[in-house]
Amino acid sequence: MYRLSDEQIERVTALLKEGKPLPEDYKTALFETKKEYELVYADKAREEDILADTMAVPLQMVKAFQSGNTDADWTNMLIFGDNLQVLKSLLQMNQNGKLKNADGTSGIRLIYIDPPFATQQDFRGSQDQKAYQDKITGAKFLEFLRKRLVILRELLSDDGSIYLHLDYKKAHYVKLLMDEVFGEERFRNEIVWSNESVSGYKSQAQKFIRGHEVIFYYAKSDSPVFNKEFLQQYSEATIRRYDKVDKEGRRYKSYFDNGEERRQYLDGSKGKPIADVWTDIPSFQTTNASREHVYPTQKPDPLLERIVKASSNPGDLVLDCFAGSGTTAAVAEKLGRRWIGVDCGKLAIYTMQKRLLRIAESKSLDDPKKKYGKACTSFALYNAGLYDLKALKGLPWERYRQFALTLFQCRDEPHTIGGLTLDGHLGEASVMVFNYQKHENAMVDRTFVEQLHTALGKKIRSRFFLIAPAGSVAFLEDYIELDGVKYYILRIPYSIIEEIHNRGFSKLKQPVSESDVNDTVDAVGFDFVQTPTVDCTYAIEKVKDPDLLNQGTKECVIGIKTFESKVISKKPITLANLESLSMVMLDYDFDGEVFDLDDVFYAEDLEKNGYEVRFPADKIDRQCVIIYLDIFGNEKREIKRLSDFAKSKGK
Repeated sequence: MYRLSDEQIERVTALLKEGKPLPEDYKTALFETKKEYELVYADKAREEDILADTMAVPLQMVKAFQSGNTDADWTNMLIFGDNLQVLKSLLQMNQNGKLKNADGTSGIRLIYIDPPFATQQDFRGSQDQKAYQDKITGAKFLEFLRKRLVILRELLSDDGSIYLHLDYKKAHYVKLLMDEVFGEERFRNEIVWSNESVSGYKSQAQKFIRGHEVIFYYAKSDSPVFNKEFLQQYSEATIRRYDKVDKEGRRYKSYFDNGEERRQYLDGSKGKPIADVWTDIPSFQTTNASREHVYPTQKPDPLLERIVKASSNPGDLVLDCFAGSGTTAAVAEKLGRRWIGVDCGKLAIYTMQKRLLRIAESKSLDDPKKKYGKACTSFALYNAGLYDLKALKGLPWERYRQFALTLFQCRDEPHTIGGLTLDGHLGEASVMVFNYQKHENAMVDRTFVEQLHTALGKKIRSRFFLIAPAGSVAFLEDYIELDGVKYYILRIPYSIIEEIHNRGFSKLKQPVSESDVNDTVDAVGFDFVQTPTVDCTYAIEKVKDPDLLNQGTKECVIGIKTFESKVISKKPITLANLESLSMVMLDYDFDGEVFDLDDVFYAEDLEKNGYEVRFPADKIDRQCVIIYLDIFGNEKREIKRLSDFAKSKGK
């Protein structure tokens, strides 16, 4: 027997008492079913529970980036938040007909994901600790990924495809998961990307040098979009002959027939079909001078170009929910696809934002010697799970009401009981959103709840939910019980209480070093932006680097003295000074509107340097923006001119 939620128990009991049959969807909840075979590990949830229990969170628009290049029916989406919750929100959007391809069909046509490989802990601690951590990390990582795969499957269009990119450590486990989630019959290819990524391996190592990664390709149905005409390899000499490009990005050469100019396209000529071992796409190396955007685990454009061309058409929706540096979004943009990029890291979000806004200056896919030359199609940046409370309070009442209902997974179903107008349902229980805007000085106290009970008590079941700002609630209990009815208080901005969702809450964690930029993050719940307290000194000094002393270069020096996060939580979190610092990001030439990431300093490195940020003074042009980021994703921004850096004696 599997766990039933309180709402399910309540509903089943009522139906049984009334002698009515149970709905079909309760069969799987009440009776255990077994697959022919499956991967078994600790804390593995049923697919039905993943789909039912995963929280959807509202998307709060932070900024719209408009350009002359627009799509009248769609705005591309860049989303900051835990991707599990975002995927559930996207699933609801799809069910409401809001995720459309240009041809009018619903669902995502192509998903590419490059999830964290769960290898960071493999090399920490003693051998005993390693063995223990491997087991814990392994099971948790598999379930972390499986939850997302279940929802991704539901998001795919009927003719959609998913490509999952992994290294050798977890690939064989994940292949079994993919077979379970999508069906073994939906497996199309195991693509071996021979990327020659051999850095860090000594020649005397007692094993073969690793030189490949794996990409699993699965389809939603037997008839996925698959453009095999793009999967041809040509010699360099052949490519040089096709020296022109049309509006669709297809290479061609011109010739004359009876005095009339005609075109012959490269993809129509005979080439060598591309197999499932890709040896012609080199990986990025961190020392590669041609690398346009420095970001850990960044994948090269040609890799995504091949995948996007093969399994989507112009105008199709492409999704990457581990978006990282934004290669998927950038390539989809250049190939005329609609796109959605999701990441839980602020560094990733700012990296992608910059990359997309400067895409015109990036390399053309057709000819790397040329620039792409077009502005990015309009897109919007959203927060999901971490919200700006000030902006939320500024919403008109109806939009605030809808946001509050969505935040707590309530259905927007206005109804009247006992003469009171109520806003919706959570399970079978009624929900009221407290109108603090209409009753500015009113408080939700015990007397208020007693008055509710007088009007509702005999007309409702065992539970009632009231959503209210935390500052408008005059008691600390999660609920007040009167005559067997529990009146639950869902406080904004406090995290959703465990008794309702039957699980704990963890915040998004931002990295403190480059090595953990892609660590797995599995956050459940939501929170509100809380600006950290930051106290710094700003100075100009002579450079410390002995190689630069003779150049007379000056350095701007930021000395971080205080950094404290304001964490709102039911369970108090105590963090020492500087302990919650994640990184410092800088835009050396701030235009007064959009933060354009130029540099990043991780907390791990800052700690080694006495929490000092140092950079050449001549990098500042007009004014710079400094973002101090905490491990929960909260920011403190400072705008500084060179004159703001107090002059001090060089050391």
